[in-house]
Amino acid sequence: MLMKPYPVVSWLGGSALLFVAAAVLLPLAGPSALDWGHVWQRQEPDWSILTNLRLSRTLLGLFAGGALALAGSLFQSMLRDALATPYTLGVSTAASLGAVIAIAFDWHMVAGVVGIWAGALTGAGLILLVVMGAATRGGQLSSSSLLLAGIAINSVCAALILLVHGLTGMSQSFAISRWLIGGLDAIERPTLLIYVAAVVGTGLLIVRQGRQWNLLAVGEAWAATRGAQVRRALVQGYLAGSILAAATVALTGPIGFVGLVVPHLLRARLGGDDRLLMPCAFLLGGVLLASCDALGRVLLAPAEIPAGAITAFIGGPHLIWVVRRGGTR
Repeated sequence: MLMKPYPVVSWLGGSALLFVAAAVLLPLAGPSALDWGHVWQRQEPDWSILTNLRLSRTLLGLFAGGALALAGSLFQSMLRDALATPYTLGVSTAASLGAVIAIAFDWHMVAGVVGIWAGALTGAGLILLVVMGAATRGGQLSSSSLLLAGIAINSVCAALILLVHGLTGMSQSFAISRWLIGGLDAIERPTLLIYVAAVVGTGLLIVRQGRQWNLLAVGEAWAATRGAQVRRALVQGYLAGSILAAATVALTGPIGFVGLVVPHLLRARLGGDDRLLMPCAFLLGGVLLASCDALGRVLLAPAEIPAGAITAFIGGPHLIWVVRRGGTR
């Protein structure tokens, strides 16, 4: 199915414009006003607040939200389920478990965010192997068995997170509780650049396979008749989505609903063509999360509401709306 030029240009162009506008305008939002004369002259502390804190958080929000929304749209197409997200498949929960273990053993005190990153990626990688093994029957891998295995693993990982949390000392327990809320914090520029490169590289690989995801969204049998290698596609998709989710969770904590709300609304508006839907999901998912973070900075200033709490306020009612409509496919 060929995409009409006008919707492609208007939706992609509009989404890209919002993404750029968010990158420029959202760093201006904060609990305190900046002296723009000082900013223009690069005087401290206003210059550092804008560039090292607010801009860093905004860029992290844009790419983290984009990664979660892209992973969500990928899993929804692969599994033909509008409620499929990195959380329902156990990927994000496994990454959270790895990160919680890293915090419990003070890896973040030794290696900083790299320690949490290592824990999250290790947890997601191990669970990836477990889910793939559990979902394979007779050498065949199906989307339904992948979904069921992911849901089971998700429950186990959630229980293990509670266990680790309960067994840690007071300082580690507080750090885990704060991390589990999910939010955006300013990170060092090299770490941000590495993360952005990983997200962009993985995202481009996913978007380039848009035709393959379109075929899987119709059905595995149909995809096979059209020349798609179903098992290979499922493995590639699950791996790519896991990389996006795990790398993001390590930096932001378990922020939910971005991977559900954005792809679902776009699918209802644009249809099921992933060649258009996935790039738009990435751009608008980033705008959503970065906007939630900016709102959390100013809503109850000087107190701050974590972005994960705001996305939950948005995503919870949306999930109820999806269920009341009676369709998850």
